[in-house]
Formats: sequence, structure tokens, C-alpha cells
Amino acid sequence: MKSKMVKLAFLVMLIMGAGAINKVSAQVYVTVRPAWHPVPRPVAPSPRHVWVDEDWVWRGGSYVAVGGHWALPPNPGWIWYGGHWGHGPRGDRWYAGHWGRR
Repeated sequence: MKSKMVKLAFLVMLIMGAGAINKVSAQVYVTVRPAWHPVPRPVAPSPRHVWVDEDWVWRGGSYVAVGGHWALPPNPGWIWYGGHWGHGPRGDRWYAGHWGRR
């Protein structure tokens, strides 16, 4: 019985460790920024909703725009800080948008 518990505990730790590895993100630099195609903004579901602009995600060897949407802030008083391109010696890099305090 003890052997099974040790194996189960090891398996759980292994799975949790694999989940942590999946959260690692690479920094991808490009020399030519992709073209921006804004998403039409539908009517807000409520006055509390905030528009979250499109974001760029690295997929299949290039940046792909993923749609904008309405969202409720995760905490009262928080706002959406939109993503932006940054330029450095290795090229341009996309910094994803995020929620934060004012």
C-alpha cells in the first residue's frame, strides 16, 4: 500500500512539473512586423465590460492576430493595458496586453 502511495505522489509531482514547464514562454523577435487588421467592435454586453484589443501570438513560425473581445476586469478598478511592439537590437518583439491597477 505504501509503495502505491509513493508512486502516486511521484506521478502527481511529475504531472505538476510538466504543467509548470508548459507555462514557459519564448521571446520571439521579428524583423518585419505583421500587418494589423482590427476586429470590428460589437456592442458592449454591459457598462462594466472593457474592450480587450487583438493580441499577437506566435504560431506556425509567424505572429497571428487573435481576436479582440469584451471582458470583465478580474478585480474592481483594474484596467486593460494593451499589448505593444518593442524594438531592440535583435528586432521587434510583441509584449502581450495584461490587466493591472490604474
